Amino acid sequence: DQLVPPWPDLLIASGRRTVALARAIKRASGGHTFTVQIQNPTFDPDAFDLIAVPEHDRLSGNNVITTLGALHRVTAARTIEAADRFRSRLRHLPRPLVAVLIGGTNAQYRMTRAATLRLADGLSRLVRGQKAGLVVTASRRTGAQNEILLAERLAGDGVEIWDGAGENPYIAYLGLADALVVTCDSVSMISEACATGKPVHVFHLEGGSTKFRRFHQSMAKAGITREFAGELDHWTYDPPDDVGRVAEAVRRRMGQSASTAGYGTEGD
Repeated sequence: DQLVPPWPDLLIASGRRTVALARAIKRASGGHTFTVQIQNPTFDPDAFDLIAVPEHDRLSGNNVITTLGALHRVTAARTIEAADRFRSRLRHLPRPLVAVLIGGTNAQYRMTRAATLRLADGLSRLVRGQKAGLVVTASRRTGAQNEILLAERLAGDGVEIWDGAGENPYIAYLGLADALVVTCDSVSMISEACATGKPVHVFHLEGGSTKFRRFHQSMAKAGITREFAGELDHWTYDPPDDVGRVAEAVRRRMGQSASTAGYGTEGD
């Protein structure tokens, strides 16, 4: 496809594959298009008007805004709306209700059988010892054998494991849960869980990387997450509003750019 005008006032691009496209539009527009790059472009930062990256990427610059976690679409309004649709279906589950968000093997982590057994045993202790209810959702990275193992170990009353049929209950689980257990392998999944302001217990798989360790350390240091060891803790924190901070930075910098160029105002 050819890049043709009219050129946008604002272009938001995410990921390394979009870097060349964003630069091309910026040049073709004569500098008119304000370009925002989400995630580290691994390219000259000065090629973009604003870059939003997580702190653990260790990128800095006058046009760089850092976030605690990943940008996402989870909001209080979305979780409330989704929870209302699923509330009656999950009413039979005991409280406290724990949402269990399971990722799996990726380039940095491995969800082995041993790790799956540790997770299942820890979740079973919540059901037996703390009389908690569980709503569990896995991902494609979890692996069929691990899913079967979890289902076998967690079989019984008080547990619902989403089987992939019908509407995805992920957002509803976030809204209905009293606490969450999340595997460590996804910055996005943990960031979404932390948007609820509820206790987020992180279960650590085998493996890891320097970036992931920095992310987990910063979340724990901020008092947002704690490691999952088979028990529920109770704590409070202010949910990070990374999306709001980045949006405000875009509005402010676009306003400054527009004022300088003479084609708009900060309120536009």
